[in-house]
Amino acid sequence: MHGVRTVWSEEVNFRIELFVGLVVVVLGFYFKLGLIEWVIVVECITAVLSAEMVNTAIEDLCNKVQPNTDPVIGKIKDTMGGFVFIVALGAAIVGILIFSKYF
Repeated sequence: MHGVRTVWSEEVNFRIELFVGLVVVVLGFYFKLGLIEWVIVVECITAVLSAEMVNTAIEDLCNKVQPNTDPVIGKIKDTMGGFVFIVALGAAIVGILIFSKYF
């Protein structure tokens, strides 16, 4: 849990993603999602939060290894940011597919 607390305290994006996840859970209860829908929603939330944690860990490692500006480190950080973006985009698309029938 220390790692989760650390990411919570240091990363605004993690807090935003967790808030969005909680909103989705509330909507899931409101619309009475089925079991399969819940499994998919929980997996999407878990994937986004996990991707943010991996991104944070790798960025911190990069900063420790090379505190100065470096093009390779920049590429690594950009790639990790892209990784989080792709996971979040996929989760958003899944959310639209699941919740669109309720709106």
